[in-house]
Amino acid sequence: MANENVYDPNLTLDEIVFENRNKEYGAYDLRHQYPRLLTKSFIVGTALFLIAALSPFIYLTIKRLTAPPKQEVKADLVEILQEDKIIEQPKEEEPPPPPPPPKEEEKIEIIQNVVPEPVKAPKIETPPPPISKQLETTTGLVNQEGVKAPAYTPPPPPPSTGTKASTAEVKPQVSDTQVYTEVEQTAEFPGGINAFRKKVGENFDTSAIEGADGVVKGEVTFVVERDGSITDVKVTGSNSDFNAEAVRTVKSIKNKWAPAKINGQAVRYRYRLPLAMQPPE
Repeated sequence: MANENVYDPNLTLDEIVFENRNKEYGAYDLRHQYPRLLTKSFIVGTALFLIAALSPFIYLTIKRLTAPPKQEVKADLVEILQEDKIIEQPKEEEPPPPPPPPKEEEKIEIIQNVVPEPVKAPKIETPPPPISKQLETTTGLVNQEGVKAPAYTPPPPPPSTGTKASTAEVKPQVSDTQVYTEVEQTAEFPGGINAFRKKVGENFDTSAIEGADGVVKGEVTFVVERDGSITDVKVTGSNSDFNAEAVRTVKSIKNKWAPAKINGQAVRYRYRLPLAMQPPE
């Protein structure tokens, strides 16, 4: 018992821990080999680090040692005299050659025809006959002998018809009920036909023709009365919805027209107007 408690200073920590235990167990071997493995790993890691750190210097040294020797080339500086460049003056553009002279046409021979200048004959003035002689007979350019005749014979008076002739022009009568298509002065909307088209476009409800294919066209006809109002509105077109809406729109415009005139008198006039509308998309 006394021998078991004696401390041996040469014992290691592993031997103290594994005393009276199975040392063949792997843990004892690992702890026993650990210092040696740690030292070996440190040496190998340090060597690899040094190789990695010094490899660029080693590569440059090997490259410098294996590089071919430099060849020195001696070059003497030679003074080069640069000749002054001759600056050529720009050549002046030569003027274009003159156009060829126009070809003279052959002249036709002409003989001068001299017309003699007429000489005015001296005027012989003959004094006019007295008034008494002029009343006894007929006057003329030359004297002529013969039977005397009175100088003036009044014409016979026209036969009397018993009625006074009228010189006033009779104007044709115009009808108050007839609808004219040809007049001297056509009916006109205030501001012109473009103003009327604008009002039609503003009051036309395009939703009434929704679903129509493309632009819908038609012709509106109405009668402009003698007082400027509109009656007998009709529309001819292929789309019945368009026709009905066009009639409603034209009737809704209450502006008075300037009536058509014949011989200055207001007449009833039939107006025709083409109309086209684009349905909403």
